Amino acid sequence: MQEFEIIKKYFQHLSSNNKNSLNLNDDVFFDQSKKLVISVDTYIEGLHFINFENPGLVIKKILRSSISDLICKGVKPKYYFISGSGNSKSFSKKNLKSISKSLKNEQKKFSINLCGGDTVYSNKLSFTIISVGFSKKIIFRNKAKLNDDIFVTGCLGDSYIGLKVLQKKIKLNKKLKRYFKNKYYQPNLHPYLTKGLLSFANTSIDISDGLVSDLEKLINKQKLSYKLYLKDIPISKNLEKLIDIKKVKKISSISNGDDYEILFTASPSKTRIINKTARNLGIKISKIGKICINSQKSQIINIKGKKIALKDKGYFHNF
Repeated sequence: MQEFEIIKKYFQHLSSNNKNSLNLNDDVFFDQSKKLVISVDTYIEGLHFINFENPGLVIKKILRSSISDLICKGVKPKYYFISGSGNSKSFSKKNLKSISKSLKNEQKKFSINLCGGDTVYSNKLSFTIISVGFSKKIIFRNKAKLNDDIFVTGCLGDSYIGLKVLQKKIKLNKKLKRYFKNKYYQPNLHPYLTKGLLSFANTSIDISDGLVSDLEKLINKQKLSYKLYLKDIPISKNLEKLIDIKKVKKISSISNGDDYEILFTASPSKTRIINKTARNLGIKISKIGKICINSQKSQIINIKGKKIALKDKGYFHNF
């Protein structure tokens, strides 16, 4: 069974009397009266990160991917709690010192504070992070409107290439290796965009499982479809180099997630303010498609105007 099937069948009814749970169909809990926003994420070695050879980088990746859940909702993260399960090898003095140093740097970078957590002994290494923010308003899922434009921040695909480099499935020179590995471990987040998002986005999500996979989650309760234009989906110059020499394909690179860029929809009337906000903040925001009526099949269009058959829509949590 997939993650959302399990939630719907076994757990959704448990939250039916609590509107703050958002019917367990969003990435956060939101209590408007208390202006409280919370997200919870768990990360397991071998699944969410390859290994623990670079504990300082791993902890950066999982903390950023956790607070990303709040940022894409238009909320600045304020506090976090972290629990870890591991053994004396994974939690050696050297590793703990590296983790502590990285968390200190991340706290300074994103103006967040550690407020608690837990540690337990286990031969399987994992972390759970709870992120907390405060806002009287958030951007929900499933609020897209017909004819909305689809936007994405930053560039997609670099993290996926970084993963392939770490898995030794792709060979690159030292400079490119360093670039893509850094993009895998330290995804770009946009906390200063939160206020702008609240003013123009109808719905939003962060790209964790892949562009197409997360777009479908974004509109999964609505009778809508989408049209994406491959040529407009932003990628870095370094990824363009790999595509040019046929190391990878663009469609697969942007479909495999771990980017943590923000995917959102907005009315065409908001294009001007979106572009102005992007310029003022120095953030790249690209229009990549359109929300369409449900009778039209969702599709990705290539540079020749033809529909692309997408074999892999992204990562799915199967049990």
